[in-house]
Amino acid sequence: MRLSGVELYFDDLDRARRFYEGELGLAVTDERKGRFAQFGAGAAFLCLERKGSESYPSRDKAVVFFEVDDLAATVERLGRERFAGIEEKGPRRWAVLHDPEGHNVMLLEARR
Repeated sequence: MRLSGVELYFDDLDRARRFYEGELGLAVTDERKGRFAQFGAGAAFLCLERKGSESYPSRDKAVVFFEVDDLAATVERLGRERFAGIEEKGPRRWAVLHDPEGHNVMLLEARR
């Protein structure tokens, strides 16, 4: 199995889209204004959906994982104060921040 995509639900879809597009630099690959925005993320996708637009319920808790080449540079670019946790030592370096509605966004440094 391989990850093909992740979908998160939001009250404020426009604000979420600005975060993932503007802050994290993901490119929109599909969109229906007011309903969803889908982003390419390597071989997988990330879809942001407006809460209540689907006929089935979703849980609010989620974690989205992104691999970055240089964790320290990414943390500095986004602003160290925005992160809820950072592990910069050891074999697997990571940092976690929250998107506009509190979903965990985990950045993992690519293994070399």
